[in-house]
Amino acid sequence: MTVITIVALCLGAGLAMAAGAVLARIECIKPRWLEQEFRHGLLAFGGGALLSAVALVLVPESLPHLSTSAVTFFFVLGGLAFMLLDRWLAKHNTPAGQLAAMLSDFVPESMALGAAFTVNSASGFLIAALIALQNLPEGFNAFRELNSHTKLNPKRIILYFALMALLGPVAGLIGFYWLTQQPEILAAIMLLASGGILYSVFQDIAPQVPLKKHWAPPMGAVLGFMFGMLGYMLSHH
Repeated sequence: MTVITIVALCLGAGLAMAAGAVLARIECIKPRWLEQEFRHGLLAFGGGALLSAVALVLVPESLPHLSTSAVTFFFVLGGLAFMLLDRWLAKHNTPAGQLAAMLSDFVPESMALGAAFTVNSASGFLIAALIALQNLPEGFNAFRELNSHTKLNPKRIILYFALMALLGPVAGLIGFYWLTQQPEILAAIMLLASGGILYSVFQDIAPQVPLKKHWAPPMGAVLGFMFGMLGYMLSHH
């Protein structure tokens, strides 16, 4: 029964990506200024949900299992990895930043969801709710990004998002059956995702008009969050 619950929660949370894409496909709000407010509001909502996942789930679940130096290493590595990915996407003019950010938190959080059910099912339901809250606006924004910069058929984009939801149950079962016995590996994965998410929030989501081809400022946010984590860890040991 627990396995069925994990599969259902991960799949449902993942399908929120497709639901966001459907909303972006049909949304048409008048007047024009209200449409812009709605889009920016949904973008900000997604950024807030991502930050809450980092602050409430990914980082707190990781800290007890790794040393201070390991926490620092994996968190900064996640930010650097996303910076390099961001630069590669910009160089190749590939409009997939939102899509990469969406998958980067969905997969490790699904792993965390599966692992959480071996300890406390309430935590698993909380993580599932957070994933769904993130995936809806992320699906909305990723659809708009892909639809406006590629020749993909909108229905095909929505289908791809729905298929990507299948990654959730797979990741959840990996967390439940394997990563429960490997808490250090799960913690490292979640910290990598946290650094990447924080970079994405400050590079793509927080600024309404980001600096083009400037990747260093968002890394400042990653480093700032890292020092906050270090302060927390040192004060609790």
